[in-house]
Amino acid sequence: MADDFLRVFLLSLLQFPECSALSMISENIIRPMIEADMDQVLTVEQLCHRNPWSKAMFINELANPLSHIDLLWRGPCLAGFLCSWRVCQELSILNVATAPNQRRSGVARALLEQSLNRNMRTGLDCALLEVRPSNFAAIALYWSFGFREIDRRLRYYSDGEDALVMQLIPAGLIHPVKH
Repeated sequence: MADDFLRVFLLSLLQFPECSALSMISENIIRPMIEADMDQVLTVEQLCHRNPWSKAMFINELANPLSHIDLLWRGPCLAGFLCSWRVCQELSILNVATAPNQRRSGVARALLEQSLNRNMRTGLDCALLEVRPSNFAAIALYWSFGFREIDRRLRYYSDGEDALVMQLIPAGLIHPVKH
């Protein structure tokens, strides 16, 4: 597993040599994914996830009118992405990834903020996501936005790890308590 990660990481450096330390200081540009971004998106996906999405999965998301994939660029480098679905007044966050060399630099925070702000402008009852309990950094980020754990899906991931289900209810919304 570690060998695979190292191989993909080194391959990404060879594929994208323009992603030097200087380009990582560049201004953030967030824009929707297009098919021409696929190679860089797949590279980041493979570096970030134990069971990465396939190219076919991303192609399906690009064709899905409910789906939105935001990419955050720093110079010529893809720093991260966030894939979500908007169904009625509910936002489902499906996939968030930050390139390893960009972690702890605000990439996921900027992407999540962009997605939440865009969706709240058009009315949003809640946002939902699943996260591995072992992903402490992501959980801390989600808590900072006001997400709270509402459920746990046992053995959700293919390796048997559970998933925490987290929900954000935008401030000011009052929902009746269900009995």
